[in-house]
Amino acid sequence: MRAFFYTILQCTWGLIQTLVGLVVFLFNIRRRHFCYHGAIVTVWSSLSSVSLGLFLFVSGAEKQIRRGKDKLNDVPDSETVVHEYGHTIQSLIFGPAYLLIIGLPSLIWANLPYFVKKRRSGTPYSAFWTEKSANILGERATGERSFGDKL
Repeated sequence: MRAFFYTILQCTWGLIQTLVGLVVFLFNIRRRHFCYHGAIVTVWSSLSSVSLGLFLFVSGAEKQIRRGKDKLNDVPDSETVVHEYGHTIQSLIFGPAYLLIIGLPSLIWANLPYFVKKRRSGTPYSAFWTEKSANILGERATGERSFGDKL
């Protein structure tokens, strides 16, 4: 029942980011997908992960497991999935303003060379408020651990 209301809210209050997520999902339709607490998770080849409303796009590069004979399948790091799910909760909180309040600052924090250099010198990824908040919300909503200060 909870997943039902989550989906309804993402498709109404979080409609803008969910529509953007749907477009990205359709471009990645041949990738591996699974459901996680009502969200649709896509394991993609990008080195970064992103949350767009109902859709999570998680890097398959964090972990790999061996399945069958000499065959490697990409598997997302569960802590990253919890973190990205936290961003979907932010989407439910901020609704149409999510992309401006959370998405844009997160994009800048993740990619601007100044901040990348800061993180390489020891500042944790979760030092930025949007990321710390995503960790906390993801952990509370799922009961699972996010990556915290590890990245």
